[in-house]
Amino acid sequence: MPLTPTTLIKARLTELAAQHHIKIIYACESGSRAWGFPSPDSDYDVRFIYARPWAGYLSLAEGRDVIDLPLEDSAAGVLDIGGWDVRKTLRLAGKSNPVIWEWLQSPMVYQPLAAAELQALNARLAPFYSPIAACHHYLSLCRGTMTRELQDSTVKIKKYFYMLRPLLAAAWIERHHSVPPIGLAPLLALLDGQTQITASIDELLARKQHTDEAIPIPRLAVLDGFLVSELTRLQAAAKTLPTAYGDPAQLDSLFRQLIGAPDPAL
Repeated sequence: MPLTPTTLIKARLTELAAQHHIKIIYACESGSRAWGFPSPDSDYDVRFIYARPWAGYLSLAEGRDVIDLPLEDSAAGVLDIGGWDVRKTLRLAGKSNPVIWEWLQSPMVYQPLAAAELQALNARLAPFYSPIAACHHYLSLCRGTMTRELQDSTVKIKKYFYMLRPLLAAAWIERHHSVPPIGLAPLLALLDGQTQITASIDELLARKQHTDEAIPIPRLAVLDGFLVSELTRLQAAAKTLPTAYGDPAQLDSLFRQLIGAPDPAL
């Protein structure tokens, strides 16, 4: 019986942990499969958080804090695997990089945390989530893709979603001041009866499920107009959003806990 993609990915992560002498704390899917709009040929975008033995963090030389692998062909499909050291992860969380919050709510988890551990981790990171920083992050993603992709008369279907999803995530933050859902479906509810735009997105979703995502399609004026106008509106609105003031000492404590280091108070 052929192995499932999940089984193959878990086995590959076990190999990586042994090869790099690390402990994988958490691993998940982070790309279009987690976002809810994969194509038949979509990669598996596997991301993980790892820790080295705690004594390794005592060196003056910090060393590499990422593990990035070349794309791998497997029986499951193409694997795009990368991980962040837990110290890098928490430093970025302290700057309200929303990628961490996306990973922690992924619907496809390869190395889980226990439910209580995940709840506790989210609670300890919550004071560091800054709506203004997160909103600007998503707007930057959308703006960068628009600048690159909306130059010709055609565009790849997946690139529309690489613009729409971060734009709608920014709109969610503007409206709710909270972490946006990772999936596209709940974000589409923000369109509030904009039926023409919703219909265009639904049609693209249907086409993406059965189309090679590398094939360009003619640009869609209704979506182009929405992207431009909503980006302009949100760039102005983002300036008024609140920021966060988490206590860095709490991240230090969490870091020591996750790497299994002794309590310095003892």
